[in-house]
Amino acid sequence: MASLAEHRPTIEAYEKLCGDLGHDPADVALGWLLSRPGVTAPIIGPRTTGQLDRSLGALTVDLDESALSRLDELFPPVGNGGPGPEAWAW
Repeated sequence: MASLAEHRPTIEAYEKLCGDLGHDPADVALGWLLSRPGVTAPIIGPRTTGQLDRSLGALTVDLDESALSRLDELFPPVGNGGPGPEAWAW
């Protein structure tokens, strides 16, 4: 399994992108999932109403083609040069 240090540049670039978009990284991640045609319902698993309320911020994220392209550069999809999703689960 990869270490955080190995992925640090990508994570920092992701956090910068989120800052440029004006959204929390968790909201951008859920917003990206919601933009994928094959994803019908991301599972968020809140334990409290506060966690649910924070997750609802993803509904306000509007990712344009530029942002989606940058996300694909940072986290290449499987079949497009990227590793399987488990590669990002450190």
